[in-house]
Amino acid sequence: MGTDATPSSTRAVECAFADTVFTGGAVFTSDAVPAGSTQALTGRTVAVRDGRIVAVCADDEASALIGPDTVVVDLDGALLAPGFQDAHIHPVSGGVELLQCNLTESEDAADTLARIARYAAENPEVDWIVGGGWSMDHFPGGAPLRGLLDEIVPDRPVLLASRDHHSAWANTAAMRLAGVDAATLDPVDGRIEREADGFPAGTFHEGAGDLFAEVRPAVSADTAYAGLLRAQDELLALGITGWQDALVGNFPGITGGLATYRRALADGTLKAHVVGAQWWERAEGAEQLDEMIRLRDEIAALGQSDRFSLGSIKFMVDGVAENQTAAMLEPYRDTHGHDTHNRGLSFIAPERLRDYAVAADAAGFQLHFHALGDRAVREALDALQDAREVNGDTDGRHHLAHIQVVAEADVPRFAELGAVANMQPLWACHEDQMDELTLPFLAASAADRQYPFGDLHRAGVRLAGGSDWPVSTADPLAGIHIAVNRVAPLEDAEPLGGPAQRLDLATALAAYTSGTAFVNHRDHDTGLVREGYLANLVVVEPNPFDVPADQLYTCRVASTWIDGERVYARTVETVDAGGPASTRL
Repeated sequence: MGTDATPSSTRAVECAFADTVFTGGAVFTSDAVPAGSTQALTGRTVAVRDGRIVAVCADDEASALIGPDTVVVDLDGALLAPGFQDAHIHPVSGGVELLQCNLTESEDAADTLARIARYAAENPEVDWIVGGGWSMDHFPGGAPLRGLLDEIVPDRPVLLASRDHHSAWANTAAMRLAGVDAATLDPVDGRIEREADGFPAGTFHEGAGDLFAEVRPAVSADTAYAGLLRAQDELLALGITGWQDALVGNFPGITGGLATYRRALADGTLKAHVVGAQWWERAEGAEQLDEMIRLRDEIAALGQSDRFSLGSIKFMVDGVAENQTAAMLEPYRDTHGHDTHNRGLSFIAPERLRDYAVAADAAGFQLHFHALGDRAVREALDALQDAREVNGDTDGRHHLAHIQVVAEADVPRFAELGAVANMQPLWACHEDQMDELTLPFLAASAADRQYPFGDLHRAGVRLAGGSDWPVSTADPLAGIHIAVNRVAPLEDAEPLGGPAQRLDLATALAAYTSGTAFVNHRDHDTGLVREGYLANLVVVEPNPFDVPADQLYTCRVASTWIDGERVYARTVETVDAGGPASTRL
């Protein structure tokens, strides 16, 4: 091998035969982020041996890498890119929900109810009907009623999480078991929708959903494990080779147990590279940090930190805008457009959040904030500023997830504090939940600043891509389409936030590759197509750079590779080329 100064094309021909060679397409290396991303390169071949990339060379130099046992992958014009990584996802609960009453594909209220009725009929032995995925925009005011459930399942308790998991829908039987009635007060961190006489109407927002925590059935260890494996299959098919689990801990209605990952590590079934974010119990104090340190170090001692680590902490700063619990600088409006007294919820008092941030950062943790409203974003940035002033730059690569509204004055603070904007682009377009339940109730200053990804990018802020699945699809290509267009596929709408908030394709792709690899502290060996890096790769067809922007949604993952092993293939045809094995993916 040559020295570092030797061109890669020269080093390529000095390598031994490759296990796998990708040729005949384009390569997106995901280099030069965030200052500016490369476009896809053509005329390049990528060679893999022993799970790592050993060469990125010109096509006409590839023959020296191909031996009798080399698998040659003919890209046929497709794009080879680093494997996608998701910066904010809930795979265990997402997989479990696929095994329960799954409402994520419901088209309207009638379809939702039909799916619940069908699930109940097909599962007569189930004591509780649980699951989730209903859409708030399918029901008046975003609040479905208990009576709708009572009509189809009168004899068993029903408790179903909303699509965003910030609300729960219950029938009367579930309320009866939980002891919830007209005398039940709203918790400090939630709200109960009520009928005229004060009896709960059926929808429980935020912390109000915890009223069922003592009676709802726990998810068994076997179900949680099956959920993780089911989720992994789903994510591999979307080209996702790694993720940050945004909730590893105890949270009512969300499965995210550390035991599930431990089991997968012991069984050797965890193929993806995962960072776990431990859940910060907002009702507790700084004393919980000691246990988090213990768990982090215990997992590290297993010696599989390249597969799973536990070095992040998730702080839930606020709620969501559609149920008016996102923490806003300006008050929400009522149905007549008048200001109310509601500015949303800060689940952790700002002064306590700052203290926790300083302590967790000093202990070597990454801070992962759920910060959706502009006040929550400011409170999270203030906490990071205190941490930096006390501890200096600890390379925590702290990140703020969701960032639906960011005050203009706070945009440059991300770069100043080294904070990553963890974006969920799929939400950044006009759709019913946005147009009916969110924008009409926000102050003009907030309504005009929805998901300001373009502003953040121009300010030099590093971007990372995520999905929050099962809140919405985990498909990175679906998110990239919205990030680039700010308009949903086949919709004739104005781009949400205006054209200035659009991202170019390379920047959006980089967010889901090198951007998230950076957040996960895995940028030393993943997130790039570069010699020496793990062969965590995805093949996308057609090449997104050859497709008009408004047609990006037509692109699909053809194959996914982790450590040089093909872990998913949409179609496979073996071609007899009279020499090395040739595969079309």
